[in-house]
Amino acid sequence: MEQITKLKKIRVLVGSKNPVKVNAAKVAICQLFPDTDIECSGMHAPSGVPEQPMTDLETRKGAINRVKYCRDFSAVAQQSDGEAITELFIAMEGGVDNFEYGPATFAYTVVATQNQISVGRSAQLPISQSIYKSLIAGEELGDVMDNLFNTKNIKQQGGAIGLLTQGHATRESVYTQALILAMAPMLNPGLYLD
Repeated sequence: MEQITKLKKIRVLVGSKNPVKVNAAKVAICQLFPDTDIECSGMHAPSGVPEQPMTDLETRKGAINRVKYCRDFSAVAQQSDGEAITELFIAMEGGVDNFEYGPATFAYTVVATQNQISVGRSAQLPISQSIYKSLIAGEELGDVMDNLFNTKNIKQQGGAIGLLTQGHATRESVYTQALILAMAPMLNPGLYLD
């Protein structure tokens, strides 16, 4: 993946149309490659897991499924016109789990090229037992937060993270950091050879 640092233009395909996820991907890649033209777009990519992933494993699987879908979509597109369309594929999946110290929400981030995949995980945010019980009952975290804080579609804004940290962190800021960390193998390909 050494060539990525020498590219004048990087095309990024994000496995979601959620503006928070697309912007987090663009911000992360722009920070890593400030002198490169970044073209970033989102597409619907199915996660293959429930709308509200309830375990660490389910959440990771959802992110991996989304990035593989993007990569497969791009491979078909490349075959149809012969032009390389995308250099990086990115997916994020937010989920929850109940750990020995209590329930928390977090996200998995996955960055891939046609030949390489890197999985990262965000910091986690403790959530209350009452919120977790609502999730077990079948609600999505964004909807629970909208009801608790009288907001509308918070998952496409600051998310539960923004609400529970009183704006000191946001869903986008946490995704951005996790994506930058997940890029380590692409930034240092010689160190990650097996």
